Amino acid sequence: MASAATVAVLLGGCGAGDDKTAEPSPSASARSSSSGTPSGSGSPTASASTGSGSTSGSGSTSLTPFEADPAAVPRTKAQAEALARAVALRPQGWGAGFRAQQPAESAPGTAAVLDEQCRWQRGPLPQGVLASLSLYSAVPAAKGKGELKVTAAVTVHATVLDADEQLSTTLEEALRCPVQQVRTDEQIAGLRSIGTPYGQGGNSYADDDVLEAGSYLSADGEQTYRWNVARLGTVTVAVSVKGAAGYSVDELTDYMSEGLVSMLNRAEFELGGQN
Repeated sequence: MASAATVAVLLGGCGAGDDKTAEPSPSASARSSSSGTPSGSGSPTASASTGSGSTSGSGSTSLTPFEADPAAVPRTKAQAEALARAVALRPQGWGAGFRAQQPAESAPGTAAVLDEQCRWQRGPLPQGVLASLSLYSAVPAAKGKGELKVTAAVTVHATVLDADEQLSTTLEEALRCPVQQVRTDEQIAGLRSIGTPYGQGGNSYADDDVLEAGSYLSADGEQTYRWNVARLGTVTVAVSVKGAAGYSVDELTDYMSEGLVSMLNRAEFELGGQN
């Protein structure tokens, strides 16, 4: 099972930064494909899709010791939607004080896409994606602290190659769009990304992992922003944390690592594999 301590090592390795907003969720694997070279700060993830084993059919081949039960790997949209809803972290899963935001989840049958103008918006599920679900939670502002917003997202792909493309595209996006428009008055800026395939840099829990760090700019000022996505076979899970006044970087890192680990463990359980 995934280790929160191991994930925290990867998160800390990217340095202080700020992370993406809760809506639209950057964790949906439907980020638009863009040509170009992955960010120089991260390692390309193409190798993850060309490792040993076949990626045809359901694409259930995994590079980690984890092996999914072929019968448990979603092949239809209905199966994928059920798995995504079982894995995505709800408010109570984040800890005491968290509540659902409004809206509480992404619109059915949509995914977040970063367009050519570096603006986030939701669109139809792209080819190769069976289901994508983002759940938005927050700790309301109180006792001198601002509102802490988090997103948990799960995307189920048709094949490993499709899932791996999400990680590759993510690395490209920080280079293509170092400043990203979330809403009219909200931006993510100064983005950096790092990719860590299984077996490298402390990644012993997922086939591949990508971390982004930057700054979240809004009317409330500049806050820490972190976003992390990990792949296990055909499933990607992601967490974003938008910092707020009164929260330390260490606290944000803990929320992110524990959230990611929780969803990875749920994904392993739902896929019926053995480690």
